[in-house]
Amino acid sequence: MLIALIARDKPGALNIRKANREAHLAYIKETGVVAQAGPLLDDAGEMIGSLVILEVEDMAAAQGWADNDPYAKAGLFDSVELIPWKKVI
Repeated sequence: MLIALIARDKPGALNIRKANREAHLAYIKETGVVAQAGPLLDDAGEMIGSLVILEVEDMAAAQGWADNDPYAKAGLFDSVELIPWKKVI
């Protein structure tokens, strides 16, 4: 199943994001369940969150992935939503 993970960074947390970016990208590669991913941006083009499309067995697997993301472990996110998603285009 496909799950959209939409995470919003805590205000002023850009340094946390930058400090953990390489570990986050390595985690994506290592786990092999990310179909698409990229940062959410503000009007100035600065990273303020994440959109990750996970291809996993179930919602529990998506939650496990989200909980173990280095960004989450570093306390980057103010909020995280996991929403079932259907690819149309």
